Amino acid sequence: MLFPFAFQISNISILFFMTGFILRDSFLMLPFSVLPFCRCDQICYFCKMVYPDNFDEKTGFDRVRQMLAGNCIAAPGKKIVAETGFLTDLNEINRLLSQTQEMLGIMIHGAGFQLSEYSDLSEELIRVKTEGTYLDQENLASLRSMLAMARDCGSFLQSDTAKYPELMQLWFKVELDFSLIQKTDEILDQKGRIRDNASNGLKKIRKDLSSLQKSVENRIQHHLRMARKEGWVSQDTEIAVRYGRMVIPVPAAHKRQIRGFIHDESATGQTVYIEPEEVFETNNNIRELENAERREIVRILKDFTSGHIRPFINEIKSAARFIATLDFIRAKALFAREIGAKWPKMTGSPLIAWKNALHPLLYLSHRKQGKKVVAQNIELNKNQRILVISGPNAGGKSVCLKTAALLQYMLQCGLLIPVSEGSEAGVFDQIFIDIGDEQSLENDLSTYSSHLLNMKHFVRHANPRTFFLVDEFGTGTDPQLGGPIAEAVLEELNNKGAFGMVTTHYSNLKLLARAGNGIVNGAMLFDTDKMEPLFVLKTGKPGSSFAFEIARKTGFPEEILLRAAEKTGRKQLDFDEQLQQLEVEKNELQKKLEEFTVADDFLGEMIEKYKKLTGDLERRRDKIIEEAQNEALRLVGDSNRLIENTIREIRQEQAQKEKTKALRQKLEEHGQKLEKQKEKRERQKQLKTKAVVKEPGPIEPAPPEPIAAGDFVVIPDQETAGQVVKIKEEDIWIAFGSVILKTTLGKCTRVPADAAKKKTTMSGTSFSGILADRLASFGFSIDVRGKRGDEATEEVKKYIESAMILKMPEVRIIHGKGYGILRTLVHDYLKTVPEVSEFGDEHVERGGHGVTVVRLEKKAAGNPE
Repeated sequence: MLFPFAFQISNISILFFMTGFILRDSFLMLPFSVLPFCRCDQICYFCKMVYPDNFDEKTGFDRVRQMLAGNCIAAPGKKIVAETGFLTDLNEINRLLSQTQEMLGIMIHGAGFQLSEYSDLSEELIRVKTEGTYLDQENLASLRSMLAMARDCGSFLQSDTAKYPELMQLWFKVELDFSLIQKTDEILDQKGRIRDNASNGLKKIRKDLSSLQKSVENRIQHHLRMARKEGWVSQDTEIAVRYGRMVIPVPAAHKRQIRGFIHDESATGQTVYIEPEEVFETNNNIRELENAERREIVRILKDFTSGHIRPFINEIKSAARFIATLDFIRAKALFAREIGAKWPKMTGSPLIAWKNALHPLLYLSHRKQGKKVVAQNIELNKNQRILVISGPNAGGKSVCLKTAALLQYMLQCGLLIPVSEGSEAGVFDQIFIDIGDEQSLENDLSTYSSHLLNMKHFVRHANPRTFFLVDEFGTGTDPQLGGPIAEAVLEELNNKGAFGMVTTHYSNLKLLARAGNGIVNGAMLFDTDKMEPLFVLKTGKPGSSFAFEIARKTGFPEEILLRAAEKTGRKQLDFDEQLQQLEVEKNELQKKLEEFTVADDFLGEMIEKYKKLTGDLERRRDKIIEEAQNEALRLVGDSNRLIENTIREIRQEQAQKEKTKALRQKLEEHGQKLEKQKEKRERQKQLKTKAVVKEPGPIEPAPPEPIAAGDFVVIPDQETAGQVVKIKEEDIWIAFGSVILKTTLGKCTRVPADAAKKKTTMSGTSFSGILADRLASFGFSIDVRGKRGDEATEEVKKYIESAMILKMPEVRIIHGKGYGILRTLVHDYLKTVPEVSEFGDEHVERGGHGVTVVRLEKKAAGNPE
């Protein structure tokens, strides 16, 4: 309960609260004991957090509420949706996000967990607090169904408490003893009717009632058979019931034939419904028993309510809240699954670092139409707190702004948001927006006046934990005056340390961004060739409005545009042109950096291979030397042992002539054996030297004969001979190992086959070495700007030939824009090269028609058809 006491002291509104919670628009907000000072025109708490009052409608969150409510099963869940509000406590936000994430897991893997239709019993539970009241059969059956569902959901969560910690916390708050379900089953059957054995009195009443009803039915059946036999009624006539009494439908012409009481007649009056006189008193007795049955049922329900429900109202409410909360969480999980939402990494400080953020409503709308939505990367941090977005009209500026406002608000309401993995998000204490037209005839407000009131609120209440969003900042009045006012407001918000996003066409706001001042430019990209927006936000540079370009595309009269250009002034036009040129140059530098990175990686790889090869050679050399040393030591040792043995035997035999001669012969044979081993090693060494080290002599050119397929030829500046694979008119394809090169016939010189094969074998690594050198020095683009036409064409020709040799799939030719002369010459040449599969202008972000992208076919690198 809220007990506010407010009074005015020196134009300062102070609001005290005795206890409890702050309540607005019938839903519960966060608990506070004392509201901070409020300087706005009225005492309000909500304006300190979210502004303006129609924030939901402005951002589209009202439609999100509708979708969440539509996902709820019953009214209690929808009520929680309506009560969902903006939170600033990080732990509370994470708790709600974790609940939704756990419910998503249950929806995917949670077989056995099911929420079904349930009733809102909140009013009934309040009513039965009064003595003498009771829950009727229908509501008691609904209560029993709801309690059983709560018990089953709780049992499911308890089966894996570690997997669902936050949902388990909800279950822990349920304090009800679920034996109430068993007690309810004792008096209610599966159809929700009071059982016969609910009491002895009810059992006797229903037994007597059943006996009398059978007796009445038998008597009436007897009268009906007689009436059919006499022809008073048709053969297909059956017993009817009127006012709780069994009667016979009889044609009006025969109503005198059956003695009894007429209870009703048909609309036409042709049929009357007669209760036979014989069963009239019995039916009266049945009526009395039915009344007695109802009285007994009421007594049973009163006793049950008094003994088992009224004392446990609060416990029953805790179970009802548990089910309603699960219903609400399930609705959030369904919505999150529908929009592909994720749980970003959360931090308590203000921060936005979203990857591939989508506007959920736009995404759902476009998905129905088969369209795609361009995702945005949005980042605000302590170094770049305010993002100034510029760009063409209908380029996506406002959508980007609304995306940021809606996603941050959804996140701080405990909803998962459609961003990619790796995104981060912080918590703001306030979100202020100025989007759309707020003019009001009732309040005598113009468009600009409403903007000024909003800016007044922003400046007064902004702080370092404020997130503000302004669309078309400064518009609605004279640009010469609105621009400076907007600039001053933005400077003030920046001085307060607030975070924000604004869209604008004003150049003075674009120029506010400087390194280190917290303001950064952002541009919505535009394709200058197709003259259409790309809907992509790029941070770091301002964007052009492309007003003249868009006007030309729509067919606007050129003479009017020329006069407009003169009135605009060359300075403003130069500013936009410089923005575009800076973007082109930035993209070229980025491309050069990428090329250098690739070249550096390639060089590093080659150095690593060289080091590995050098290490292998050194290890092999050391091994060979070691083996040679061991072999020499073995030979010396063998020789020494032989000599020592010979000397010893000569001494022992006292130098007998025959024995000495035999020993000498043995020494000579050993020496010859060593000599043969030496000669063998020399021959092996010579063979290796001839195959690897020896350089070939000059190749003698063969007699001038026509070159045919299979011949060996050489080309200028190339010592290695290649074999002709194919000749077609003046074109020739030559195989150098696994590489096939295409050139003209006039550049080739035929050589003898034996000399060519020898040259190819002896210089097996030379061509690969040349390719490696060319690859190391080859750039992925060539710049011919500033060159004459013939010079540029010749350089492009050599460049394309090198690209074909190196099997490059794609290259770029930078010729600049200018008057388009070099571009025309380059394109004319490329049309004559059959190996060029296609060519065209580069993407607008990377140079547009100042750069030509050339794609080569695989066979263009040398593979003949």
